[in-house]
Amino acid sequence: MPRIFAVIGLGTFGSAVALELARRGYEVFACDRDPDKIEELGSELANAVELDATDEKSLRDAGLDEVDTALVSFGDSIADSLLVTMLLKGLGVKEVVVKVTDERHARLVKRIGADRVIFPERDMAIRLVENLLSPHIFEFIELSEEYSVVEIAAPKKMIGRKLLDLHLRKRFGVNVIAIRSKVPVVNKKGLPDIEEKVNIAPGGEDEIREGDTLVILGRDQDIERAKKL
Repeated sequence: MPRIFAVIGLGTFGSAVALELARRGYEVFACDRDPDKIEELGSELANAVELDATDEKSLRDAGLDEVDTALVSFGDSIADSLLVTMLLKGLGVKEVVVKVTDERHARLVKRIGADRVIFPERDMAIRLVENLLSPHIFEFIELSEEYSVVEIAAPKKMIGRKLLDLHLRKRFGVNVIAIRSKVPVVNKKGLPDIEEKVNIAPGGEDEIREGDTLVILGRDQDIERAKKL
């Protein structure tokens, strides 16, 4: 059965999440106490309603007890996000994700039952800094305070060499979990073209070629050392 989502708080971030979920075909219940925001999104979201999410009866009457995942996305109102998180968990929502502003906010909502917390501004800042400092990094995903997954352009010293010969795990403590390559092909029209292929869990005999993108898993400092190879 398809998952049902709720987005509570339709600021810039909440609206973007609700619209993207709807675009991907999911059922989304979106609510905000500001009628202007509801009017603005009403033509794009089938279930966008004006609602005071701090009122338990309003949440229940709106059917929030039937959603699978709820995103609580208030601005700077920590008190409101705490109350709404508590109410949603009380209604039996399986997963409550809360947008937080700082570590204190994160600790508080976790204590009252939030399943996940997100720091949109912090996470975007980290990605921007990674990109500014290392332009060859295409994607950066922080798994924890120590571990990340990054996509990097294959360094020149790796090109033409097999993974087995690089000893990346032994030397740096990192693992190449995928290789994205651009392969010349002939398209349906019989014309030369380029197609991207992804080698998931590459083996030691796989060779790194010019233009490859490596997906690397490891501790941040170890990835940084491997990039300098």
